[in-house]
Parts: sequence; C-alpha cells; structure tokens
Amino acid sequence: MSVINFNIAQWRAWAPGLESVDDWQAWSRQPVVLASSDAAPDVSFLPAMQRRRLSRLARMAFCVGWPLADGRQDLPLVFISRHGETPRTFEILSDLAADQPLSPTHFSLSVHNAVIGLWSIMRGETSEMTALAAAGDGLEHGMLEAAALLEEGAPAVLLIVTEEQPPSAYETWIDDVPFPYAVALLLTPGTDWQLSLNSTTQRLSNAHWPHALNLLRTLLGQQSTCQHAWKNRVWTWHRTP
Repeated sequence: MSVINFNIAQWRAWAPGLESVDDWQAWSRQPVVLASSDAAPDVSFLPAMQRRRLSRLARMAFCVGWPLADGRQDLPLVFISRHGETPRTFEILSDLAADQPLSPTHFSLSVHNAVIGLWSIMRGETSEMTALAAAGDGLEHGMLEAAALLEEGAPAVLLIVTEEQPPSAYETWIDDVPFPYAVALLLTPGTDWQLSLNSTTQRLSNAHWPHALNLLRTLLGQQSTCQHAWKNRVWTWHRTP
C-alpha cells in the first residue's frame, strides 16, 4: 500500500448551470445528469483576443483554475483530462474525411498539452506543468504527480481535472462523461487528507460518477472517506477529523 498526505486549501468547480458553492451543494445532495447545454464559463478576466482561442474545455480549466492561482507566482500545474479535446479532434477528422484543408490552429490546440501551453503563455508562468491522460483514475494519478512536486518543496500545486462532452459519434466508446465539468484543487503540504492505493485481484465495478465529482461530493458533505476503483486499483481518500 502507498500513501500520500496533503491539504486541499481551496477548490472550485464548474459545469453548465453549476457555478457557485450553493449550486454544487444542491447537486451533491441529489446528483443528476445535467441536460445537454452549449453554455460556457465566464472567462472575461482574459483579453478578448486570448478568449477567442479557447475551446470550452480550455475555458472550463481557466475558469476554475485562474482564481486559485491569483496572486501566486511559480505555481506548478497538473492538468488532467482522460479524453481531451474530443470536439476539436472530431472536427479535424471530419475535415480529413471530406478532403478539406486542415486548420493549423485547430490542430495545435487539439493536442493534450495545449491547455497548459496556453496557461503558461497567458499567465507568464514558467514553473513545472504536466498534462496527464490516465484512464478512469486520472485524478488519482494527478494527485501522485502533485504530491511529488510538494515533496520537492513546492509551497502549493494547482490540480485541474476537466472533461468535455464528446461528440455523439463517440458515445459507443466514451461513457464516463455525464456532462462537461471541471474541478480545480489548490494543494498544499499537510496531513488533512490522505490518499492510499491498494490492489485487488477481484473485478471491481466502476463508480457511477467520475472520480473528481465523487470527491467533490465528499468535500461538500460530512463523509470522511471516499473510495474509487479502477481495474485492479483501489484508491481511498481519507479526511482526518
């Protein structure tokens, strides 16, 4: 068993129609799949020319992460998305299938580390940044990366996990994004939280909600523990009293 310790100093989350703490508190008590929506988060704190380059996935990441980074210099970032820019990728593939010219901008912004590249440019941030795609337990793998940065002496690490609603053509293969969402955690050294990993030989059922949303429900509730299983890995989040 491996164990890491940390504090969650602050958090923010966004989904269509869920922006405030009260919104998320209500959802966490009665979680439901949100109706399909083209709504995008407010990123008016960015200049208009910069906003135009951002997809909704990037806007979600900036919306939840930017306020937590405010006033902090040299803040490492761990960005996690299992599926990434599926709408942009699908648009590129559709253009290829139709023998249409490809947009260099769409291609450059479709790669998995595009968001952290834009973040670095727009914030003038040159500290460590990592983009991860780690299957159904990407959040936990991101926590391991963040814990390593804290262990190396970073006073805080920003972790952002976000998923976009995939195009309908992907529905057969992508079934773990109930609606677009983004969650940001500002992590600091400490012992308020503990994340442990165990393995099992038994076949485990996947969680009904994505790991990040289940963790958010734990943050908002009175539970001290939540558990996530993926393949043969069992992750246990524990909040100390």
